[in-house]
This record gives sequence, C-alpha cells and structure tokens, in this order.
Amino acid sequence: MFQSFDEVSSPGVAPERVQALRQELKSRQLKGFLVPHSDEHQDEFLPPAAERLRWLTGFTGSAGTAIVLENAAALFVDGRYILQARAQADSALFEVLQVPEAKASKWLVSQLTKGDTVGYDPSLHTIKEIERLTESLSKAGLRLEPLASNPIDRLWRDRPPPPSAPVVPHGLKFSGRSAKDKIAELQATLVRDKADAVLLTMLDSIAWLFNIRGGDISHTPLALAFAIVPARGKASFFIDPVKIGDNMRGHLEEAIEILSPDSLEGRLKALGAASAHVRIDPETAPIRFAQILEAEGAKLVPGEDPCILPKAIKNATEIEGARAAHLRDGAALARFLAWLDEHSATGRIDEVGAAMKLENFRRETGQLKDISFDSISAAGPNGAAVHYRPTMATSRKLGPRSLYLIDSGGQYADGTTDVTRTIAIGTPSTDMHRHYTLVLKAHIAIASARFPKGTRGQDLDPFARRPLWEAGLDFDHGTGHGVGSYLSVHEPPQRLSRYGTVELQPGMILSNEPGYYREGHYGIRLENLVLVTPLGTIEGGTRAMMGFETLTLVPFDRRLIDEGLLTRAELAWLDAYHAEVLRKIEPLLERGDRPWLRQATAPID
Repeated sequence: MFQSFDEVSSPGVAPERVQALRQELKSRQLKGFLVPHSDEHQDEFLPPAAERLRWLTGFTGSAGTAIVLENAAALFVDGRYILQARAQADSALFEVLQVPEAKASKWLVSQLTKGDTVGYDPSLHTIKEIERLTESLSKAGLRLEPLASNPIDRLWRDRPPPPSAPVVPHGLKFSGRSAKDKIAELQATLVRDKADAVLLTMLDSIAWLFNIRGGDISHTPLALAFAIVPARGKASFFIDPVKIGDNMRGHLEEAIEILSPDSLEGRLKALGAASAHVRIDPETAPIRFAQILEAEGAKLVPGEDPCILPKAIKNATEIEGARAAHLRDGAALARFLAWLDEHSATGRIDEVGAAMKLENFRRETGQLKDISFDSISAAGPNGAAVHYRPTMATSRKLGPRSLYLIDSGGQYADGTTDVTRTIAIGTPSTDMHRHYTLVLKAHIAIASARFPKGTRGQDLDPFARRPLWEAGLDFDHGTGHGVGSYLSVHEPPQRLSRYGTVELQPGMILSNEPGYYREGHYGIRLENLVLVTPLGTIEGGTRAMMGFETLTLVPFDRRLIDEGLLTRAELAWLDAYHAEVLRKIEPLLERGDRPWLRQATAPID
C-alpha cells in the first residue's frame, strides 16, 4: 500500500543496471537512451511491469525521465519530486535536474557531439514529444533513433507479468449515458471532421467511452487496452480476452467487437493500406502507431483525443454521484480527524498507522472500492516533500509542536475523492499559524472566484498565489488538477496551473490545493474538490459568470488559523463553509463524534 521516497534499490544493484544498459547501448552503436516514466498509454500510474524508470534509478515518483549516456546520466523531474529524486537516485550515477528550468534537449546537446545517436522506445514517447526533441537535437547535428525493442526489457530478468484483472460494467446508474450513445456522438464528430477512424490509447478515455472499469492500474479502475472507432460501424476493442467474462460480452458486443491486442498492428496496417484518414492525438499517442500508419499509407489527422473533453464535463448523474461520494467521504474524514485529535498527544501514532486508520474509516462506509492513490501521510519535515509516502520502515511518529499533512482519497462507484488537510499536533508555532493562514487565503481565493466564459486554468492560478507572493512565498506545483468520475484522480484536460490552457466549463471537477513547503520543517496543503457551475448574471453586472461549488466537506483546523490575517469576506466564506459541513455531515456521524464536529466547525468569531 505505501511507498516511501526513502525506498531505494539495494546497494550495488543500480550501478550494475546502469552499466549493463551502457553495454547494451554500445552493442547497438548508440550514444544514449531515453527512459521515461510512461507506458503505451501515457498513464500517470503504471503497472509494475512498466516501471522501467524505477528499475533503473530507484526513483518511484509518477513523472520523470532518465537519460543514460556513455559517461553521464541524468534524471529530470519537476518540483513535486525534486527532494524525492535526490533521496532515491544514486547521486554518483545520476545528476538530478529540475524541469522546466533544466531541459533534456539542452543537456543532451551539452553532453554529445555532432553525429551522435540517441535511442528511444517509440511505444513510450508521444508524437509531439519526439517531434519537439528531434527539432532541438537536429540543430546540433544529433539524431534520435526509434528502437524495435527496449533494451531494459532484455536486461530486466525478474520483470513482473502484465496484469490481468477482470473488466466490469459501469452501469447507467453511475455513468448517466450508454456506451452506444457515446460512440454515436464520437462517430458524428469523425464524420464532421472528415476522419475515417480514431485510435484511442488513453485508458480512461476507453473506460469512459465503453462504460467499463478494470483493475490493471493500482488505485485507478482501468484496464490495459486500445480501441479503434471507425466513422461508421462497430468500434474495435483490443484487450486481453482473459479479462472479458460472459457478463461483459453482453454489455459490450452490441456496439463493439472484442479483439486481442496482438491484432492491433494488423488493423493499423489495414487502415494504412486503405489510405484511411486516421485521427490520432499527438500529445498522448505513442509515436510508434503514427510510424506504422504512415508507413502503410494512412493519412494522419492530428487532433485531441475526442473523449477527453466530454469525459471532463460531468453529466447530471455523475455530478450527483460526486456529491454523494463526498458526503460519505466527508463523514469518514470527520471520524478520522476526531480520532486523531483524541489520540495524537499520546506520541504513539505514526504516519502509516494514521493513513491506515483513515482508510479503515473509508472502508466502513461499505462503498469504498479502493483508495484513489497511495496516501500522502507526512509528519513534520516529511510534509515538505510534496509527494512523500511512508513505509513501515520509514514511518515517522506524529510529534508535539508539529504539523501533520494527510492527502488522500477514495474510489467509489459514484465518484472519486481527493482531499488534503494539515493538522496541528500540539501547540503550533507563530510561523505555522502564519503560513497555514496564507495557504487558507489562497484556497479561499479560488473557492470564491467568479469568472466569465473563456476563462482558463492559467487565468485563475495567480488568484491562489497572490497571498503567498505578497509574503515572498510560493509553491512548486499547480493549484489544481482535473478529477474523474470513478476514474483517474488526475484527469486532463482541465487544470489550475500556469500550463492550464483549457477553458473551464460547467460540469468540470478540479482540485483546489495551494500549499507552502518549508524544507526541513513542515509542509502545508489545503485541498478541496470543486465543481465548475454557472452563476448567471450577477446583480449589477453585464456578463454571465461562473464559479465553483465546493464538493469536499471536511473542516479546516481552526487552531492554525490567524483570524487577523483574514479579511471579512474570507471569514464569512470560512464560517459559511463550516456551517455547511456541520449541516451535511453531522447527521451521518455517530453521537460520539458529533461534539467534535460542532467544535471544529464553530464560527471563527
């Protein structure tokens, strides 16, 4: 369940693996090789058989790329993982560099000479990724070469087998729309755009389109598969047949033909032979498929995966499901926080024990399918590592005069949750009060935002950062990500960040999670999920506005709030939020936990 950033490969293993890879590259007459954290589906979370980056470097984060050359190697990660990567990767083998300040292309140019060739696995890199890298490297006379086989796969002798969890139907009770209707709408889009077919490679798109859920990815109900949807006729679903039971054949076969993954390449070649116009997403599809299609004569039609936006805009059934999921999840969190307040002073609670207790409260709802990701349960200085996860070996006790950060979520058939709270253990310091309240101000700025049609995530991201910027502070991650409906806890395309270029639309669910991280001391993050909602024209205004409905129903820690730093409007928002939490969650609690909730949600003034 838990994976700590302190876990590394056993001594001597990583150097041997790097050396073996270098020998393999030499035999192939290559000067280097790219090792991304990805698979054929570009999923954030990978099955064990696809964890090549972890096998090579010891780094267990969900985003990163290693490059191994003859006499140098580097590991590129973003700000969420910089502390973790430095702790896990052997510094004698890998230089750890932070993106976007450091770029793989510039590093390669600085390390190689004109005429050198770097290999890559075309199944693990997107079309756009390779196009951008090729453009940068060709200017320096460097060449990228797609490899027919991944050298790590040859060296990884104890590689786990691929997963084979059964696929289950996701019924209309939860999906709100039939697969047949979704496919028909997608086909109408293809006809409009003059495309003969679309290749789908993203697992959550396939799960959403066909109204299925699986178990191949940890904590995310996805099945490893591909799909081709023609403009007319049945869709083709490429999946290991062992995952499809008789119940699923009845659910699918009216509009879908089920095929083995081994037949995918043949179907792509057939499309090429027919000179078909094939829509493919250059930002998410492996370049290998584009190479096969073009080699056989197909005409590529670049375009975003047509499931991404409809999936992101939740229908009425999915919205009601999200509200219901957050009600039961909020009750589980209230029980956990009441328990934590009662027992934290004993000094016997550690990070793993606390996270397991919270998971147990969720399981006692009787409706938890799984947690939505490995819980980030971080005491004291561990909270400063944004994606820290504990293990039994590294679990830290919750100590006095410290902060405890718990970032967790649940997967329920009617919705996916993700919530973070930072809790005072004992008496907090003045700095803890100040920093917590600044993060709370940032959170309220997003929660109370009003914005017109056409607003993008990058337009709202500064709302959250302003209170921190004014204090000379910031955080090295986005303010929010999209969330699926019993799907991926990190769902594109919507997000609140400097890279959030997609317009926000009613029905989209996002996280609102600003933070502050003081290395060596503590981390603070406050996260709720929010739903984009139309507000109409505000009195006195001339343009229709949108805003956010907060879905998460969990108190903030009043002991950490410096009310003198909050404006009247912020205090009013906070008191109104806590009143709603009390009204909706108290009836779901046993009598023994209700006094705690009343105290936790009492008005600040």
